[in-house]
Amino acid sequence: MKKQSEVETFWQSYLATLPPESELPAKSFDTWSFCDNEEDANTLGKLVIAGIKTATCSLVWAYEAENEKLPTVGDLSVITDWDGKPLCIIETVEAQVKTFNEVDDSFAYDEGEGDRSLAYWRAVHWDVFTRECSSIGREPAEIMPLLCERFRIVLINQAASKAKK
Repeated sequence: MKKQSEVETFWQSYLATLPPESELPAKSFDTWSFCDNEEDANTLGKLVIAGIKTATCSLVWAYEAENEKLPTVGDLSVITDWDGKPLCIIETVEAQVKTFNEVDDSFAYDEGEGDRSLAYWRAVHWDVFTRECSSIGREPAEIMPLLCERFRIVLINQAASKAKK
């Protein structure tokens, strides 16, 4: 419960940065970390804070399996490290469904991982999506649908940023 309290406190600090005349975000926010393991979650969180990672993608089939709605433009998310400590708040600025084989060099570069090449992106993401497909009873395929999102940072948790260096 401590980490959830930290997330809520961080969210409230974001709301406090908005001008008094602005409308507060009407919708709630999602809280999540990247990937399915601690090392990658923490590494990718650091890349976001550094401004290197400005995009992410997820398996549409996983949203369907969990009966969850796909993120859309304007959605706000509190990104956490693996332990649930808030790192930053991002806003989705672009959301497109593409198949795995439609992801291009530009998107791979914006994901900010490894050498930022499409070849690296495909190798790493094929492994990730293979694990995820296995957990929901699907077979990975070149035409598996992915939600490709670009985002911008709206607030960085300065305490988390300093602690991660």
